[in-house]
Amino acid sequence: MEEEWVPFSLTFVEYPKGDHWGHFLAVLSLVPISVIGVALPTLILFRRDLHTMYLTMGLLLNEAVNYVTKKTLRHPRPTLRKVHYNENGMPSSHAQLICFLALYLLLFIWLRLHRSPSPSFVEWAWKILASVISLLVAILVCVGRVYLQYHTLNQVLVGSVLGATLGAGWFGLLQGAVGPFIFPRLASWPVAQALLVRDTSSIPHLLSTEHQLLTLEVQRQEMKRHQ
Repeated sequence: MEEEWVPFSLTFVEYPKGDHWGHFLAVLSLVPISVIGVALPTLILFRRDLHTMYLTMGLLLNEAVNYVTKKTLRHPRPTLRKVHYNENGMPSSHAQLICFLALYLLLFIWLRLHRSPSPSFVEWAWKILASVISLLVAILVCVGRVYLQYHTLNQVLVGSVLGATLGAGWFGLLQGAVGPFIFPRLASWPVAQALLVRDTSSIPHLLSTEHQLLTLEVQRQEMKRHQ
């Protein structure tokens, strides 16, 4: 009996041959997987910041909600192509994840990052640019799921709304309880200190502060070496 092979659906993406727009959308559809599977674990490993861990937990919870919802609704994927899908389609996990991330990042940029009393043009420009890129990527990923016929429009819309709602709720929990009360306690635990886990949420300009501290440390080490 011939053995049946199935694709690994997490990263397996097809597009019409010769369709450059479809190729572009297929590449973009890997963004959610790259974020949760590569970018965030790398940041956790090298930065060990509680907020990055919190965001990762939110995305994993979002995926769990998507999995349960799909199993509950059992809504089939579109049948426009002659492809048999083993997975359910409602709601779109790609749309749900990218919209969770996009809305969370928008709220984080405009409500949590330090705002100067008189923000400079550069500060406004990079915040606007980051917001536009986040929204544009989210929209294109959602468009790609319909264009590449992996989901119906309704499946993508439901996933988008559900992801954005969960993202807003997760950010609200961060602002109202987790950031002010839980992060400081977690960072003070002996095991957290041993693993160099840190809470940087109270530092207004993290990059600038890190740069200053590293510059001072480099100067100190240079002085020790020349003594």
